Amino acid sequence: MSQGVRERPDVSEYAPYYGRYISLVTEEHVVEVLEHQLARTLDFFRACAEQDGDRRYAPGKWTVREVIGHVIDTERVMAFRALSFARSDPATLPGMEQDDWARFSSYGALPLSELMEEFSAVRQSTLALLRHLSPEAWSRRGIASGCEFTVKALAYIIAGHERHHMDILKTRYFAES
Repeated sequence: MSQGVRERPDVSEYAPYYGRYISLVTEEHVVEVLEHQLARTLDFFRACAEQDGDRRYAPGKWTVREVIGHVIDTERVMAFRALSFARSDPATLPGMEQDDWARFSSYGALPLSELMEEFSAVRQSTLALLRHLSPEAWSRRGIASGCEFTVKALAYIIAGHERHHMDILKTRYFAES
């Protein structure tokens, strides 16, 4: 099984905005981080009562289900970008307007059990992709949302983005629980 790369992406490998997610991943092997996140995240979702799926921490904020859906959608997009760049696809990839995606999704109406299944499937797919990359593929670059990224940076973004939103769920949605 490939563990990817040992060195963290440097600032030339991603847009500055994404540094906040990459900084949340301090471990040496990003593939191992993603593997361990799967079990921990699913455990957290199991602990959430089904009635908590509609909880918002403030008016106008996403529900718990919508946050989980956003994490799923973002991982899909970042993994697709990683696949495209790993295969040296020269196409420039579009951005993702998260609020529009959330508004037009059905995540808010899905049971947490189905969201757990979907998150697991998406993460397993991401792991399969990353485990099978050649060492050279990790440093390949491409353009998405008008910015240049490496495959390595995208893997770190996936892991850090999940950590960011799990922290928000734990501290803002379930702090009193």
